[in-house]
Amino acid sequence: MPQIPIIMPQLGESIAEATVVNLLVKVGDLVEADQDLMEVETNKATMGVTSPCTGRVQKLSVELNESYPVGAVLGYLEVSPEDVARSGLDQSASPQLAPGHGALAELAGETAGEPKSRGVAPTVRGLPVPAHAAGASYMSPRMKARMNELGLHAADLAGLPGSGAGGRVTIQDFEHFLANLEQNKLSPASSMRVAVADAMRRSWTRPLATVGLPIRLDAMLAHRKASEPKPGPALYALRALAIALGENSAPAGRLIGHHIVHPPAIDVGFAVEAEDGVLVPVLRGAHQRSLKELVGPYNELVDLARQRRLPPEATGGSIATVTNYGTFGLTWATPIPLPEQTLVLGLGAGRLVPNWDAQKGQFVPMTEADFTLSFDHRVLDGGAAGRLLSRIATLLNSPEQL
Repeated sequence: MPQIPIIMPQLGESIAEATVVNLLVKVGDLVEADQDLMEVETNKATMGVTSPCTGRVQKLSVELNESYPVGAVLGYLEVSPEDVARSGLDQSASPQLAPGHGALAELAGETAGEPKSRGVAPTVRGLPVPAHAAGASYMSPRMKARMNELGLHAADLAGLPGSGAGGRVTIQDFEHFLANLEQNKLSPASSMRVAVADAMRRSWTRPLATVGLPIRLDAMLAHRKASEPKPGPALYALRALAIALGENSAPAGRLIGHHIVHPPAIDVGFAVEAEDGVLVPVLRGAHQRSLKELVGPYNELVDLARQRRLPPEATGGSIATVTNYGTFGLTWATPIPLPEQTLVLGLGAGRLVPNWDAQKGQFVPMTEADFTLSFDHRVLDGGAAGRLLSRIATLLNSPEQL
């Protein structure tokens, strides 16, 4: 009977590979069209690879926790000629399985002249925007080639002293560094951790600054207590930020050459802690939807993010991010905007503080939290950032406007 390949699909824009994390069928199983055959993980989500048509699993050519590029053959189905014709599949082409590669190379003990026991590919393939080693200078072509081969960046060598002229790190220094890694405990970095590291490298190429403001939360907390369903503090902040940017989108613009590019829509993301990293789902048109209308979509996206099952339309393209680091007990932080964004609004933990009441002639307790706004200093100055943060404070103290 004819055989057709099971192909690694294109799982999202700019996603070039995925890691197989779970096999849902075994060789010999009968499967239906569009049935999930395996689960694969990208740096953004966990998704399923489905059967192209009805058939029997003839071969699975994958290993768990190995990565395979888009278009790789993951196995074969034994199908009838009728199913082949019905599905419009051409089994005349027999693509070969592209070799997978692990997330962590077997670095220790390798030298430039010795053969390696396995192929090593850069670990940053498949990230939303390719990373480039830009932090080191005076790198020879041989050094660059060796680093690219192992998927390393200049930042990875920040603590490596060089023995060459002017403190240059030589290829011998580099190979000695690799050989000494076997003396340390190594654990593989997840695809999400690599993606976060890549995003932070690219973000740090810009001059970033942070301003902070203590904001009274009593009105917001009273409004939340009377609301049903109850919005979370981060959603209040997101809605306030969206309204402020809807009034003036310039602070969320991006500097491209000699122009500030204003955002086409007020799509705001929010940080959700997931296993070994952070995901940023996006609420589209947040300035045009009331707080009450946003509660359902917000809670749904939080659940999907924690499961790492965000749909592609719920990620990317946001102009700012809200992060609630107060959930970890932190009162102040300097979060870093994503590379494609100018702003990130942070919420600290709420706390009771004394407030002077002139009418009563005494101090009374109130709930307050420090809010921070981190920004690209090329686009925004401290004054403009402070005014934006003050506008957010005004809106939070009048939650009925949200």
